[in-house]
Amino acid sequence: MSVTSRFQLSAMMFLQFFMWGAWYGQMSKYLLTQLNATGDQVGNAYTAFSLAMIVAPFFVGMIADRYFAAQKVLGVLNLAGAAVLYFLIQEQNPDTFFWLILTYCLTFAPTLALTTSIAMQQMTTPEKEFPGIRVLGTIAWIIVTNIVGFYGFGDKVTIFQLSMYTAVVFGVFSFFLPNTPPKQTGNASFAQIIGLDAFKLFKDRSFAIFFLSSVLICIPLSFYYAMANPSLTDGGMQNVENKMSLGQASEVIFMLLIPLAYTRLGVKKMLIVGLVAWIVRFICFGYGTVSTEWMLYIAIVLHGVCYDFFFVTGQIYTDNKAGAKIKSSAQGLITLATYGIGMGIGSKLSGIVLDMYTRPDGTKDWTSVWLVPAGIAAVVLVVFALMFTDRQKAVPAQEELATGPL
Repeated sequence: MSVTSRFQLSAMMFLQFFMWGAWYGQMSKYLLTQLNATGDQVGNAYTAFSLAMIVAPFFVGMIADRYFAAQKVLGVLNLAGAAVLYFLIQEQNPDTFFWLILTYCLTFAPTLALTTSIAMQQMTTPEKEFPGIRVLGTIAWIIVTNIVGFYGFGDKVTIFQLSMYTAVVFGVFSFFLPNTPPKQTGNASFAQIIGLDAFKLFKDRSFAIFFLSSVLICIPLSFYYAMANPSLTDGGMQNVENKMSLGQASEVIFMLLIPLAYTRLGVKKMLIVGLVAWIVRFICFGYGTVSTEWMLYIAIVLHGVCYDFFFVTGQIYTDNKAGAKIKSSAQGLITLATYGIGMGIGSKLSGIVLDMYTRPDGTKDWTSVWLVPAGIAAVVLVVFALMFTDRQKAVPAQEELATGPL
């Protein structure tokens, strides 16, 4: 890969995650403070992202993979997203906001797969080249959340304005990316697009248990994305966005440890470590206070273990289980089920739980809120530990370590 292409792809990943990180973790605080939204309305806003993730495979499979160059589709989607954000930043009604954020997410969700596809197709040895490109996305997320925290606009409409301006730049820049023509020709079947080819994997009981556990653990994952920022803010923590970026820093560290851990522990123990980490972090969120802020730091830093040891390890496990013909279908099915169905349920539930534990004076019982996802994670841990068996200890390919969301 040429130096020019490497620079272009690195900038692409940086802009992709800078645009996303500007608003995603802060949206709940913005809705609660500026739009006076209820917990349910906050949950609905995050559910919009999951709904878009369900639709994204159809879009990418039917259009971007078959009819148009990927970089052109990426450019059009980003410019369309910027236009939607222009109207979103002017909206003050939380119910109308939901439809605007849903529309925006429908333009955004497909870009996650498109950027990966564009990068991979320009590489001769993705297992060596991709991690160095993808890590720019994590760096961008850390930078933008620190900008938001430093200037203190995590609860202001500025988070969406920043994303809008980035989308315009990214949209224009996309047309100058290396040409990435359609990978396939002809029409795809409905089953191929949504990954139904991978359903044969369910004949393996352990894979079925893993699949169910992946969906269920995404429910508490949604609590973290939607509720961590306002919870920490209400608890009196200062510069919340800056401190939450430590979670992405830990993600990079633990991602580098996966090959060693995978070889030494095997898939079951790694997945169990990830599930235990989820329980510990939610307990720390629930009982941590300003006087015991170390508990809150533990909860934040555990993000690397929680995400990498369960979700990235799960991607590797799925890749190892799937044959060559259904690798893409299997990963697509896992993505649709987790970030679509699992996080969709979790986003809606998190809003309902927040309302349930909001007192008449408007204050929130965050301890009780966090014990709900802790309990869900505990149930998933017990079911998984008792029913999952797998002794395979394959060494993961490097490209699998850097393709997941933050």
